[in-house]
Amino acid sequence: MTQRRTVRAAVFSAGSWGTAVAKIMADAGTDVIVHARRSEIADAINTEHRNPGYFPDVELPAAVKATTAPAIALDNADFLVLSIPAQSLRDSLATWAPHIGPDTVVVSLMKGIERDTDKRASEVIIDVAGVRAHRVAVLSGPNLAREIMAGQPAAATVACPDEDAAARFQQACHAPYFRPYTSTDVIGCELGGAIKNVIALAVGIASGMGLGDNAAAMLITRGLAETTRLAAAMGAHPATLAGLAGLGDLVATCSSPLSRNRTFGTHLGKGLSVQEATAATRQTTEGVKSAEAILALAHSHGVDMPITDVITTLLNGKITLGQATAALMQRPPKPER
Repeated sequence: MTQRRTVRAAVFSAGSWGTAVAKIMADAGTDVIVHARRSEIADAINTEHRNPGYFPDVELPAAVKATTAPAIALDNADFLVLSIPAQSLRDSLATWAPHIGPDTVVVSLMKGIERDTDKRASEVIIDVAGVRAHRVAVLSGPNLAREIMAGQPAAATVACPDEDAAARFQQACHAPYFRPYTSTDVIGCELGGAIKNVIALAVGIASGMGLGDNAAAMLITRGLAETTRLAAAMGAHPATLAGLAGLGDLVATCSSPLSRNRTFGTHLGKGLSVQEATAATRQTTEGVKSAEAILALAHSHGVDMPITDVITTLLNGKITLGQATAALMQRPPKPER
């Protein structure tokens, strides 16, 4: 009997979510090699089975290895899993692209929209790496890295135009505590993941201002409505936004203190400036980086996104917190859609 070859994944890079997905995949029986930019992180993963930069208290599976060399990480990889800031994807991927194998499926974990081009991560991957759409997948859902590192139950959606590729990655990350579902709706999954970060900023601001659960529920619900409007206008299936990559991710990100976007918003709601909130949060906050690009997409598709509009204007320093609240509450009444 022929022994089944172990699936191999290269995870770029060793941030919090990349580390969490590396653990998931190793626990699912996949061999994982993490690309770390710093040699001390790679050395710690290899010798101590820990990532001291993010989760020094969690032991990683023995199947997780690390390297600083992109070519070594990508050698014979079935999957390239990308978990880097959306705004640095284009430049970083241009360096890594020559090492991507002809059959490697590229999986995006990124939840942002590229500024200047207004492109989703999958579109940037296709542009820069020269791979066809059927080799690009997206993993998205209500996945807080700290909970996953603790082995707490979670689920997500794997979206890819190629159902077989989606199913193969589904198998490669199906761990006892992590349940992946498949979809072909890449647009819906990506937009759900990106826009929820902006809505989480709004919920965090409301929390920082001392507003109650009614305000949070209003923002989450109406945030889902404007997310669905844009996604549908861009060709997504509205049902996707009612699933894990839409509503699920939105609720988790807006509700949890572990969410960096909600935390950033809370700092703003307490009166910190954008610069001060950035320093206090200390990690990349995709909602801040992507808000303007998301609003540009809304304008180009003729979609009304009042929460995104107000948050973008606030981040740009054009209105105050009080004016932002008034702008949302004083909109003309109309039927709920």
